[in-house]
Amino acid sequence: MDIRGKVVLVTGANRGLGKAFVTALLQAGAAKVYAGARDVASVNISGSTPIALDITDEASVQRAAEQCSDVSVLINNAGALNRGALLDADSVDNLQHHFDVNTLGTLRVTRAFAPVLAKHGGGALINIISVLSWLSSPGAGAYSASKSAQWGLTNGLRSELREQQTLVIGVHPAYIDTDMTAGIEAPKSTPQEVVALTLQGLSEGREEVVISDMGHAVKASLSTERPIYLTR
Repeated sequence: MDIRGKVVLVTGANRGLGKAFVTALLQAGAAKVYAGARDVASVNISGSTPIALDITDEASVQRAAEQCSDVSVLINNAGALNRGALLDADSVDNLQHHFDVNTLGTLRVTRAFAPVLAKHGGGALINIISVLSWLSSPGAGAYSASKSAQWGLTNGLRSELREQQTLVIGVHPAYIDTDMTAGIEAPKSTPQEVVALTLQGLSEGREEVVISDMGHAVKASLSTERPIYLTR
């Protein structure tokens, strides 16, 4: 799919990867880019169209779908990462928060916008998942669980949306150099690298985009006798 002339909605667009997506889409010739954020005042991207969108609030999602009825590409980027052990006293609440944002948030937005995409010939749905959908790391067990569920959700949505000719792309970055990973000492992709590879995947019609050597190594290990998720 050629992004030129398309209308795109990016969730979580006020910072980090979402902001990089909005900037790159405008530079690539998108006709309009809606920058979704809970606080529209936090969106400061020249040329974008800020839109109030809280992906944990069904009413907010429905309002956005009504206001952005010209969207042909949806990028589910908004996400949450709160570190904590799975056996901490507040771990159930922490897990519920991660699922509400990362998994159910993706479903709420996709369910609301699927008819909009269908109206415009199917379009494309891009879900920003994570390499941590395939393994966990200390302190990120709740995040990993929600991202594993988001991966499964993406696969299910791909099947359900195929009939309306919506291209569904799952993107699996490893660490990205944003404020979400501040303090983590590990190789990181820049937001611009993730965006470029994602938009390349969109242009090529790919259904999965794996980012970075680490991501490819993790995925390749899944079919071995000692996958990385057992050895970390």
